[in-house]
Amino acid sequence: MIERGLRLLVLLVWFLVVAANPVRALEITPVEMRPPVPDLAFLDMEGDPAKLSDFRGKVVVLNVWATWCQPCREEMPTLDNLQAIFAEEPVIVLALSVDRGGPERIRAFLEEIGVERLHVYRDPKMAATRALRIPGLPATLLIDRQGREAGRLLGIAEWDSDETQAIIRGLLTEGAS
Repeated sequence: MIERGLRLLVLLVWFLVVAANPVRALEITPVEMRPPVPDLAFLDMEGDPAKLSDFRGKVVVLNVWATWCQPCREEMPTLDNLQAIFAEEPVIVLALSVDRGGPERIRAFLEEIGVERLHVYRDPKMAATRALRIPGLPATLLIDRQGREAGRLLGIAEWDSDETQAIIRGLLTEGAS
């Protein structure tokens, strides 16, 4: 009985430490080991169809999020800053909302938190979460110019950090002569 209680206490402490430090290191997969990302289909904010392959040739920071997700609310401004930093380069920060409601709710949410530079799309059927095997939100994938998954981070991160910028610059130079 005491051993079980001790295990639960250790598990609780571990969870609190992990939750208190939401920024995790983003590890990049070596080029030869990168799996292709499924060609996800989604909608733009006007309801027109789009696909992930529409962005081939660019480094894509694919963030899967929802308006009801509190950690998503916290990290969205850093994603917005990241898009501003790479505005003149072939980098797209694609914010894919899995909200089931219409675009009005998404627009109101983004306006409320002051986010305006992200490329926002919708996946009301949550197909991306299944196709990408995402267990929770937020989830972000770094996709190289060839459409392969270079890295993945589940949970909140500071996407405009110097470390993330260096990773993206590295992905931009891959294959450059």
